[in-house]
Amino acid sequence: MPETMNICVCTALSLVPLTAMPPRSVSCPSNFVKIEALASLSTSYTSPKVVVTRERGKNGSLIDALATHGIDCLELPLIHHARTPDFDKLSSILNNSYSNHEWTAFDWIIITSPEAGVVFLDAWKAAGTPKVRVGVVGAGTARVFGKVVPTLNPSLEVAFTPSKATGRVLAAELPNYGNMGSTVLYPASAKASNEIEEGLAKRGFEVTRLNTYTTAPVSHVDQMVLEQALIAPVIALASPSAARAWVGLTREQQRWDNAAACIGETTALAAKKLRIRNVYFPADPGLDG
Repeated sequence: MPETMNICVCTALSLVPLTAMPPRSVSCPSNFVKIEALASLSTSYTSPKVVVTRERGKNGSLIDALATHGIDCLELPLIHHARTPDFDKLSSILNNSYSNHEWTAFDWIIITSPEAGVVFLDAWKAAGTPKVRVGVVGAGTARVFGKVVPTLNPSLEVAFTPSKATGRVLAAELPNYGNMGSTVLYPASAKASNEIEEGLAKRGFEVTRLNTYTTAPVSHVDQMVLEQALIAPVIALASPSAARAWVGLTREQQRWDNAAACIGETTALAAKKLRIRNVYFPADPGLDG
C-alpha cells in the first residue's frame, strides 16, 4: 500500500518546495530539513530511500553525508561528461596569455561547477600552471581547488565566492578591477546557459567563454537498478542534465510521482519545466543543502 514517508536530514540549511502549495508539515527538530513524498515502499527497512544520480564515481560525498543520518542510497548514474575541442583551446589560451611572464592576461577565471573545475585544472597544469585569480560559484566547486598540491598553491588564488551559489548572483557580485572592464575567462559546460556572461557583460566585463566539456545521458541503465529507483521516495538531482535524463527514463512510467531533491534553484526550475511534480531545493545551493 502506498504510504507517506517523511525523511529528515540534519542540516543548518532549509529545503523548500518549488510549488505553489507548501508541503505537508512534519514534526522535526528545528535544524532539520523536511522532505515529504508519497512512495510505494516495500516493507524492508534496507530499501534505499534516496537515489543518487551523478556521474559514476562522483556520488560518494552525498552517499556518505546521508549515511551519517541513517539514510540508505541507491547509485544510479544518469549522466557522463566528455571533453570538447575547446579543452585543448583552453590550455593554449592559458599558455599564450601570460602577462609579465607570470600572471595570465585575464583578471578572472570563473568556474561554476566541480566538473568545470576538474577540467580547468587539467588544462592549467598542461599550460605550465600560470598564476590565475579564480572565482567559484560555491563551496562545492571551491573544494576542487582545495585538492591542488601545496607546491602549486601560490600560482592559484581562489579569490571570490558569491553570497549565494548561483550564476546570477556571481555575475552580479564579481569585483570589477579594470578601468575599462575586467577580463574574464569562463570555461563552462556546453549545456550551461548564457546567464553568467550576459550578466557580466551588462556590468562592463569582457568575457571569453570556452565550452570545455559537455554532459550527456548514459547509454545504458541496469533495468533492475532502475526498478529499485522507481520505488525510492527521493531522487537527488545535481544538474538540469540529470533531470532531463531521469525524465527520459521515466517518461513511460506513469506510476512515478515521488520527490526530486535538487542541488539548487537552477536544477529545480529545470525539473519543474520537465513536469516533475514534487520538486525541492535548498535555500543555499550545495551538497550540504
